Amino acid sequence: QTQLVESGGGLVQAGGSRRLSCAASGRTFSTYAAGWVRQAPGKEREIVSAISWSGGNTVYADSVKGRFTISRNNAKNTVYLQMNNLKPEDTAVYYCAASRSIVVVTTRNAYDYWGQGTQVTVSS
Repeated sequence: QTQLVESGGGLVQAGGSRRLSCAASGRTFSTYAAGWVRQAPGKEREIVSAISWSGGNTVYADSVKGRFTISRNNAKNTVYLQMNNLKPEDTAVYYCAASRSIVVVTTRNAYDYWGQGTQVTVSS
């Protein structure tokens, strides 16, 4: 059973940066695709970014391209989301997710494991 624990959320001013981390348990996480999904109040969950098992392929939502960077360290079973130039509209709960697929996953329903989420609030 894979468990995911996010950290790094908090309050940040617009224009600031934040790095989220997702620590995974289980020996097979390094073979899983992963992603970051966010949910703002009153909105559906949105895939922000996704990464393949190797880290060689990544995708981003248009709203965060050029500002967010996803990466992973399989030796540490950890996935990161570096968020720069944050905007108030980035305010949301950010969830880490993992899929037994090895390729990038861009469909919410294709993720098999989810963390509890970490709140990111961007003040204007």
